Amino acid sequence: MSGEVVLLYVTAGSQEEALKIAKTLVEERLCACVNVFPEISSIYWWEGKVQEDREAVLLVKTRREFAEKVKSRILEIHSYTCPCILEIPVIGGHEAFIDWILMETRSS
Repeated sequence: MSGEVVLLYVTAGSQEEALKIAKTLVEERLCACVNVFPEISSIYWWEGKVQEDREAVLLVKTRREFAEKVKSRILEIHSYTCPCILEIPVIGGHEAFIDWILMETRSS
């Protein structure tokens, strides 16, 4: 069952934006759950120089088969032109929790 679930790691420009994305994904049943970390420090190379910003992180838990739909929906509502969206396969975990993710996303 664990191979059927993925975790999407997503950064956003603020906690407010992250919460908006999270609520949209859950309300549309594209994922079972999103954790929002309200503030992280990000240091990255962009437009020819080192940048440093405060961002929020979303951890999105969904079915592997929904990953493309989730990514597309995030891109529709995200403020960044090139947002960080990384798909991470879940190779193990608490089976009851994995079953819950699958059950909560079955009708999307």
